[in-house]
Amino acid sequence: MEKKIGVYICTGCGIGDALDIDALSKVASKEYKADICKTDAFLCGKNGIELIKADIEGEGVNTVVVVGCSSRINTDVFNFGSDKIVERVNLREQVIWCHTNDDEDTQMLAEDYVRMSLAKLKNLNIPEPFIGENLSSTVLVVGGGFTGLTAALESAKAGYKTVLVEKEDTLGGYVGKMYKQIPTKPPFTDLEENSIPALIKAVEDAGVKVYTSAGIAKTDGGPGMFDVTIAQNGSETEERVGAIVLAAGAKPYDPEKLGHLGFGKYENVITQLMFEEMVAAGKMEANKVAFIQCAGSRDQEHLPYCSAACCIESIKQALYVKEKNAEANVYVYYKDIRSNGQYEHFYKRAQQEGVIFVKGDITDISESDGQLTIEADDHTMGTKSEADEFDLVVLANGMVPSAALGELIEEEAAEAEAAAAADEPKVTVPPIIKSNLLNLEYRQGPELPSLKYGFPDSHYICFPYETRRTGIYAAGVVRAPMDMLSAMEDATGAALKAIQCIESTMKGEAVHPRSGDMSFPEFNMNRCTQCKRCTEECPFGAINEDAKANPLPNPTRCRRCGTCMGACPERIISFKNYSVPMIGNMVKAIEVPEEDEEKPRILIFACENDAIPALDMAGINRLQYNPWVRIIPVRCLGSLNLVWVNDAMAKGFDGVLLMGCKHGDDYQCHFMKGSELAEIRLSKISETLNRLGLESERVRATTVNIMDYDKIPAMLDDFAAELEELGPNPMKDFQ
Repeated sequence: MEKKIGVYICTGCGIGDALDIDALSKVASKEYKADICKTDAFLCGKNGIELIKADIEGEGVNTVVVVGCSSRINTDVFNFGSDKIVERVNLREQVIWCHTNDDEDTQMLAEDYVRMSLAKLKNLNIPEPFIGENLSSTVLVVGGGFTGLTAALESAKAGYKTVLVEKEDTLGGYVGKMYKQIPTKPPFTDLEENSIPALIKAVEDAGVKVYTSAGIAKTDGGPGMFDVTIAQNGSETEERVGAIVLAAGAKPYDPEKLGHLGFGKYENVITQLMFEEMVAAGKMEANKVAFIQCAGSRDQEHLPYCSAACCIESIKQALYVKEKNAEANVYVYYKDIRSNGQYEHFYKRAQQEGVIFVKGDITDISESDGQLTIEADDHTMGTKSEADEFDLVVLANGMVPSAALGELIEEEAAEAEAAAAADEPKVTVPPIIKSNLLNLEYRQGPELPSLKYGFPDSHYICFPYETRRTGIYAAGVVRAPMDMLSAMEDATGAALKAIQCIESTMKGEAVHPRSGDMSFPEFNMNRCTQCKRCTEECPFGAINEDAKANPLPNPTRCRRCGTCMGACPERIISFKNYSVPMIGNMVKAIEVPEEDEEKPRILIFACENDAIPALDMAGINRLQYNPWVRIIPVRCLGSLNLVWVNDAMAKGFDGVLLMGCKHGDDYQCHFMKGSELAEIRLSKISETLNRLGLESERVRATTVNIMDYDKIPAMLDDFAAELEELGPNPMKDFQ
């Protein structure tokens, strides 16, 4: 489109007092020939918005540059319709609030930001959304247990056609076998009747299409157009669905591995499920029962994690015994009682009923004449304790997600070895477990990646339910260990996420974290060398390959992170509003003073998910940092193309800093492995810099989370000090 550019500079919030506004206007109108350049003291107010709208309607402005506050705020205020380009220049949080006012360096910084935004417009165009053919608004739920039934019911109640697939011949899953349930409503002290029969009836009454004794033979396509083949009783049926909720549940940890606790050795050492079935069948006659918590859980030799529901379930089962015989002796041996939230009331109820809780480690279980004896280290008393004549010992043997039950696919390891041999970027790839839950027709494997402890939850901090396959949401104990109340909430949340995905796909919009983004990657196949970098590095399986290794993009799977764009050595991948030339123009627009002016320049590529918010917060808190920095936001450090670093060094920048999300188990990159990939790519460019006579220390990567804002000034100042020791970039003389 032919752009008519209007630049609007806000002088409020102290901007007009801190900067030379006339000089900023000259950058826009003289240097970059903006069609209109105006100022206003309150641009986000009624008069300011009317000023812009008047130029849109009367002067034909279709590209609006708002020079004022952060692009992270007032997004609704500065929305002038999908047919208008709006570019934001942050002079408040990242200039006047974190640098000295009425200062030469601060003024130069502000002018550079105006230049960068106007240069960016040269290659920026309005995105055209991808709308797939024959889009479906049906929700598929895989798993007919408590979580799956709840998710299916909530989807149907919201007005969406819903399909439920259960591998067993009856619905209900693990919970369906329970005698009674833990409390799910106030006062959280009383056992409840099993809710599964009523839940099944509600699902049937809501019109949910149910397949039992069935499994997913194949899942092809992407959000809005998943083509799912359901195998049932020797026949196959196809369903087109818009989004999928995986609620395949978990299995109890194999008790055969708990011989040290007497299972398999003594007949009266049983598991929680066996005890539940015994009570439901009316065969529980024991009057002295011990419940052993963390039987396999929180144990590096078995399950390293807490299985979350075991404590509450054991308290429930202890109350079974007390309900049958109030004089019965009931012991619970535990490491820590984890009765989260309202379940503290349930724990206290058990104490009031006379259940004895012993904090200690089991050292021995023995049997004599059918009676069991337990020896334990009592942590409360600091002594060894011994209790005997138990009729039953019940092991809380934890849970293993269904997604982790299966065989490792060896092809993944072989592929990683091949990449290493070819000197390709080597990034941590989660193993794929052949668990036959979804059987995805994805290049990246037939199931969801198996993350920590085998759970497929992709981003537990910011995006619960989300997996690394767009449009597929995990819920319940397949996602994370949890109790029934949490699973109920989880099922509802996942169903709502599936609905959100369907609605976004119908409009051609991306889902989290770039919700509402209508761009998608475009491929200039004329220059493709079939290197497969884009397909291998895409975190979400959004790109398959044909037989000749040509990329086959699946736009509805794409989350618009740009990792493929950063991966491509030929730079054939771009978005209409985000591309390699666009960012390159921003780098080249920055003015780099001559060496004798002693004004170094540091370029920062900052991830929009954590680094940019952290930089904004530094400004909000009026934290001062080095004015030599120039910040370019990027969608994800995974989108970083190394040509930008080359351009910066050739331009004469003294240093380049990449600021991305933290990655690892304690905090995760919003696009899963973008910052990790950036660090790998950076290791490649270090060799090039050294060959050019440029110290590799001039370019580095760091990770931050949003709460690191108070550390950012020292981080930037320290980098600037190191660059001063290195001296100016020798390339300054060759600009």
